[in-house]
Amino acid sequence: MEIKEYVIKRKQEMIEEISKLDRAPVLSIVSVGHNPASESYMKGKCKDSADVGITAIRTSLEETATEEDLLNIIRTQNEDPSIDGIIVQLPVPAGIKESSIIDTISKEKDVDGFRKDSPFVSCTPKGIVDYLTREGFIFSGKNAVVMGRSNIVGRPMAKLLLDRSCNVTVIHSRTSEEDKKWYLAHADLIVVAIGKEAILNSSYELKESAWIVDVGINRGEDGKLHGDVEPNLKVAKQTPVPGGVGLLTRLALIENVLEAYKNK
Repeated sequence: MEIKEYVIKRKQEMIEEISKLDRAPVLSIVSVGHNPASESYMKGKCKDSADVGITAIRTSLEETATEEDLLNIIRTQNEDPSIDGIIVQLPVPAGIKESSIIDTISKEKDVDGFRKDSPFVSCTPKGIVDYLTREGFIFSGKNAVVMGRSNIVGRPMAKLLLDRSCNVTVIHSRTSEEDKKWYLAHADLIVVAIGKEAILNSSYELKESAWIVDVGINRGEDGKLHGDVEPNLKVAKQTPVPGGVGLLTRLALIENVLEAYKNK
């Protein structure tokens, strides 16, 4: 099943579930400043929420807002029983620490899954694993390679795959080219989250049975969006860019909001 088809099907399931609830789950989206890319992402999150019957509320602060201004809003929303999930749209202006934001959002409302003690799985890894599971990928005993070790994707992705009994290797900037080639040649599943166009390409020997998940999204010199993976590699499955993991990430967010509501 293509990702777009999968997301539509999953949203329909959520519509049916949410329609039976006592009230609509509520997601709070807080932003600071006016970043065009962030505005686009927030519109997408609001649309996804509306699609399934979740109420998304926006709180927008000016670029001049201080860290304490932002944290006070988060603290107020932590105590508001009508709000089920809170996210702060990143990036935030210099002078506001992302770690302070993560630490301040209560774990019960941390639907981004960024806190170490969060009951929610980080959205991008969750979306990927849920989709692969629906597609019938068998995790147990498979060789999985994660390219990238960020706190948002790489590290939680590796943990989720370990939890499903994969043999997990994380490739990063200190991995030698020789080792990288060996790990990739033996991989059954490759998740690429580097942020560099076509860093995984046809110069690498890959299993024809391999599944590749492309998390990267890069604006090329041609003005178009490109992934971290060269298109149309000779493998069993490769997610597209655009129209791929971004949709899975947004889906996972609204799934976490619904879970936050039910956890109450």
